[in-house]
Amino acid sequence: MNNFVLSCCSTADLSKEHFEAIGVHYICFHYELDGVPYMDDLGQSMPFDEFYEKMANGADTKTSQINATEFEEYFRGFLEQGLDVLHVCLSSGLSGTINSAGIAKSVLEEEFPDRKIYLVDSLGASSGYGLLVDTLAALRDEGKSIDELRDWAEENKLKLNHWFFSTDLSFYIKGGRISKTAGFFGSMLNICPLLNMDYLGRLIPRYKIRGKKKVIQAIVDKMAEMADNGLDYDGKCYICQSACMADAEAVARLIEERFPKLNGKVEINYIGTTIGSHTGPGTVAVFFWGKKRED
Repeated sequence: MNNFVLSCCSTADLSKEHFEAIGVHYICFHYELDGVPYMDDLGQSMPFDEFYEKMANGADTKTSQINATEFEEYFRGFLEQGLDVLHVCLSSGLSGTINSAGIAKSVLEEEFPDRKIYLVDSLGASSGYGLLVDTLAALRDEGKSIDELRDWAEENKLKLNHWFFSTDLSFYIKGGRISKTAGFFGSMLNICPLLNMDYLGRLIPRYKIRGKKKVIQAIVDKMAEMADNGLDYDGKCYICQSACMADAEAVARLIEERFPKLNGKVEINYIGTTIGSHTGPGTVAVFFWGKKRED
C-alpha cells in the first residue's frame, strides 16, 4: 500500500469518475458567473453545457485561484493520516496557484517535519495536465515511490504536447489574448488560430488557419509531426472541448484513423469552468506525448 497521495487541481479537466478510478485526489478552483460564486468542481454544481450556454448568452465570468489557507487545510487532511503528498499544479505560466501551494507547504513542513510535501509545476493545463497526472497514477500503481514519481514528472512534463484551436475568437479578444483589430479581421476571414503550450507553460498562438475543416486537419497533422514515433504513436491521446463536441469528435476520428497503434480510443473531456472562462465556447485541444517543448 502506498504511503502517499497523488493530487492535483480541478483544472486538470478529467471527469470526477476518472479521478476516482485512478485514485487521484483534487482540490477545486473557483469562478464567478454574473457575480455568483461557484466551485470549479468538474461540472457537478453546474453542468458544462449550461455553463457554456450562459457564456454564449453574454454572462460575465471571473476566476480565482486556490489560496494558501485552502491548500493548508487540504494538505493537512492527508498529513494527519500519516501520508506524504505529491501535488501537481496548474501551469505557473497561467496561474500563481503553485505559489499558494508553496506557502501552505512551508507552514505544514514545520508542523509535520517527518512528512514529505512535493509540488510539481505541470507547465500544462486542462486534459493535458490531466494526461500527466493519469500517467503518474499508472506509474504509482507499478510500484514507483513518491520520490521516483516526482523525479519522473520533472523529467518528462515538457514532453506532454498541448495543441488548441478555436472557432470563436470573441472570448480570446475579451481576455486580451488576441487584439480587437486582429480578432475583427480574423472573424471576417473565418480564421481559426492554432495555438500550443510553450516550454514555460504559456498559451502561444502559432498559426492562422482559414476555416474549420483546415484547422481540424492541421491539428492532426501537428500530432503526426510531434508525437513519439510519429504515426506509430502508441500512447494515450486526450481531447477536451468547450461546447463543440462535433468538432472534437471529428478530430478524434481522424486521429484514430491515422494512429493505428494508439493506446485505446481517444478520450474526450470538457474544458472545465476555470479554463473555459477564458476560452469560451468553440475551443478544441489535443494532448499527447511527443517532442519536448523547448525555448
